[in-house]
Amino acid sequence: MADAENKRTDPVGQPTHRTDAYATKFVDKTTALQEKAKDKTPGAGGDGKQKGPAGGFDKTPVAKVAPGYTVKFTFHRATNLPMADINTFSSDPYLVASLKTTLPLRHKEDPRINFRTRTIRRNVKPEWNAEWIVANVPGSGFQLKCRLYDEDPSNHDDRLGNIHVHVDRLSENWEGIRNQSYKIKKRMGSKRAYLVRGCVSMFNRSVPMSGDVFISIEVLGRTEAESGGRMYTAGPCVWSQHLSPMIGRLAGTKDPTEDANGNSEKKSESYNFQANQIQLAGPVPEQLYHRYVEFRPFVAGMFTSHSFKGRILNHALHHQHARIYNYDRSTIYGSFPSPSKDMSLKFLELVHYDHGGRVFTYVMSLDGQWRFTETGKEFGIDLLSKHTMHSDVSIYIAFSGEFFIRRLKNPYKDPEEQEKHPPSKIGDGSPKGETPQDPAYYQLVIDNDSGTYRPNAELLPQLKEFLQRNLPGLQITTLDCNGDKEKMDKMKEEQRSRKKKEGRHTAVVQGDGGSISFSDEEDLDNAAARNDEPKKIGPVEQVGHAIAAPEEKVKEWAQGDKAREQRETEDDTGLAN
Repeated sequence: MADAENKRTDPVGQPTHRTDAYATKFVDKTTALQEKAKDKTPGAGGDGKQKGPAGGFDKTPVAKVAPGYTVKFTFHRATNLPMADINTFSSDPYLVASLKTTLPLRHKEDPRINFRTRTIRRNVKPEWNAEWIVANVPGSGFQLKCRLYDEDPSNHDDRLGNIHVHVDRLSENWEGIRNQSYKIKKRMGSKRAYLVRGCVSMFNRSVPMSGDVFISIEVLGRTEAESGGRMYTAGPCVWSQHLSPMIGRLAGTKDPTEDANGNSEKKSESYNFQANQIQLAGPVPEQLYHRYVEFRPFVAGMFTSHSFKGRILNHALHHQHARIYNYDRSTIYGSFPSPSKDMSLKFLELVHYDHGGRVFTYVMSLDGQWRFTETGKEFGIDLLSKHTMHSDVSIYIAFSGEFFIRRLKNPYKDPEEQEKHPPSKIGDGSPKGETPQDPAYYQLVIDNDSGTYRPNAELLPQLKEFLQRNLPGLQITTLDCNGDKEKMDKMKEEQRSRKKKEGRHTAVVQGDGGSISFSDEEDLDNAAARNDEPKKIGPVEQVGHAIAAPEEKVKEWAQGDKAREQRETEDDTGLAN
């Protein structure tokens, strides 16, 4: 009888452990107290009257601080890196930099701004010469932490070591750092990778064990801003496109071939899938600040990893994000010094202009990194939220929702007063017709349809203004998923209709079933009522259940995460000292 009482199910019909119930209750009580305290704090995101679940728009202001300095970091090269790939006695190195300062955060969960170089293939002496320009770095200085990794798309990326750069003051007269070398700390590196290099050093004394990273840092001047309360990436505008035939195969989506007359054949030859990232030039409007919505008890644990079930979901979502935005040999890179017409055209190229009736899911980070993938019913994940995945389970983001592209007949007329494709045919029709290479011919229709973060519709004008600055020439229209619901649903249905007529030419990321949107609370209730029925799940979710189910694997994750967190804490403590 006790076993029957303890065997409960979660809202999607999966059995839970008794410890999960205890942890969830603890998290719920803790969160309730936190929210109660926040509602009593002026300017902390609450007004004393909680309407609906906690989360969504947070009105906590940015600290009022004098503008800081604009600083350019240049990551030149590295030497004598360990050999992480035994087969080639080499590595595929890249560098991830993060910046820490004394500027106060709005919330402790706010992520540090960071930068990633491109990957250099099969090279233990890589040259990146990558620039990162950061605005509003305070005069009190900064701590720059660089982690070097070996990219391994089929497995976990190996850490090759760390370097730390500590600057205790900045001014317009600061002399800067020019192509200076910093020793790589091996303590945080992969023991296996250094073992290989050590073996090579035993037989060849000219091969050193320790490597270096060469960096330049330059103050470009005072940041032109009203306030210096937060740092942001000012440039360059780096973009990347991640292609994955394997995920396309799991999704069952294919690239159709064409016959001699240019008509799509039913027979499919290949699978494809793409995810996109664009670093927009900051600053993101400070009002764009949203927290995940706790519309179900398990959601808090999913973002904070405080509960047993939450830890599993958090790990699965991090893993899914890493696979979706996986860097490998097929990843395409590029950058623009600043927003331009060419950057607008590149964005249109990434979303395939107005072809195919595509609808995209997007998330924008607090530092202006825009991530988006095509969405549709072809790729269904019934448990994990697509917006949570795109954000990499970030507690706070700037904005999220969906968007699509339409082609205008006349770029000089109001988009609402002319024919558009879809639904209308323009010229010879898309996709066979000529694609205009002028952003003014295209309309970006973007909304706030995200139940995970529930962005405030009143902030859509600020989102529009920010996108107009970064995508010059493009016509931008915003829709409120509640106030403009009828219009939004009609336009998205026209997109889906066009997609059926033109056919799918690239794979999609996630299906509508993978979203936690405004209608999903009812879907979760229905799923809970059907928990005695067999649940049909997709192949990707089957893999997730296969990994998450064994208790031994969960314990392994917990131990691994705890060890990693302890190492990172020790490393950060050493940096602070």
